[in-house]
Amino acid sequence: MRTKMENDRVIVYFEGRIDSSNSPAVGQELSEIAAAAEGRKIVIDAEQLQYISSAGLRVLLQLLKKQGGLEMLNVSLEIYEILEMTGFTDLLQVTKRMRKFSVEGCELVGKGAVGTVYRVDDDTIVKVYETPDSLPMIENEQKRAKQAFLKGIPTAISYDVVKVGDQYGSVFEMIKAKTFNQLLIESPENIDDIMHRYIRFIKQIHGVEADPGELPDAKSVYLEYLDLLRDILGEAMCSRLRELFDAMGDDLHIVHGDLQMKNVMLSGDDPLLIDMDTLSVGDPVFDLTGLCVTYQLYNEDEPENAQSFLGITNDMANYIWKSIMALYFEGQDAAQIAKTEDTIRVVASVRFLYLVAILDITKPELKQIRIDRTLAHLRELIGRVDHLEVGTK
Repeated sequence: MRTKMENDRVIVYFEGRIDSSNSPAVGQELSEIAAAAEGRKIVIDAEQLQYISSAGLRVLLQLLKKQGGLEMLNVSLEIYEILEMTGFTDLLQVTKRMRKFSVEGCELVGKGAVGTVYRVDDDTIVKVYETPDSLPMIENEQKRAKQAFLKGIPTAISYDVVKVGDQYGSVFEMIKAKTFNQLLIESPENIDDIMHRYIRFIKQIHGVEADPGELPDAKSVYLEYLDLLRDILGEAMCSRLRELFDAMGDDLHIVHGDLQMKNVMLSGDDPLLIDMDTLSVGDPVFDLTGLCVTYQLYNEDEPENAQSFLGITNDMANYIWKSIMALYFEGQDAAQIAKTEDTIRVVASVRFLYLVAILDITKPELKQIRIDRTLAHLRELIGRVDHLEVGTK
């Protein structure tokens, strides 16, 4: 059998059949591999395994006892049923084989920071992640989507994970759904109606509470950003921002983390959310911050970004942002809204610096320009902002 050394593990590739005729030889070879592994974890890749008998299972059990744990990858449905029926799925970490998927010829729905979404047909879309090690991200998104769904938040739940070349993809069932961003591009004359529906949906989400400990705390995420940005912000600015974040009260209301209009879809008459991996709890500022980054900050030094990322003009992006502020904070006067916007822009600047300076989600030639300009904005804003909460609870 083939083996492959990979960091702290040894991958063993099973092929064909393992039964009473060859199980002694397989057991002997596995013992030799384990002895030579020098403490590395043994992982079984079963993609080419066609059948395993009770004799083969005894070989696995012997290896499991020696290793103290065992993982099997790419297990076919037939092999999985054998493992499940015999109780081995309780003993081993078993991952089913993913079906292979092609997006050739599929309609491009949209492209984000971590993946690209394709429409397979009227009822199905697939989100292909950029990095080959994206499985934990996909699993986290599936978990968050289920949590949101159980809380009554309309969302698309991935029902399958597939391989697309060397990348992974999540498959979603949709019913002729379009993003709010698509609706805006197709019918710009309806922008005010679209914005009213969009903001009503955002407020609906923000009205839902999670149970304590059920979801990550958005404030804690931003405090981690500050730690990473300390050298860029400087000690005084970093300390002041930390004071403001620390002063925020506990808030169990759900926030999505990236509510821009490409992540809100309309299925029939019902809006629903996608991209749930950043779902958390906190003040609404943590969602409005993401919208400020999308519709304002990225466009400040690159007005054409609105067209390349969202497919809209910079003027329309500015109109969307003004509408968000006016509709979300309906009832506040112009001075109150301006003060609230200052608060949002402080938090948005922290997020933007993290995206640009730490994650490098920027054009290289604009990186330092964006960092310098954002720091200048923070120095101006920090003197007139005394809290970071914008919720009306």
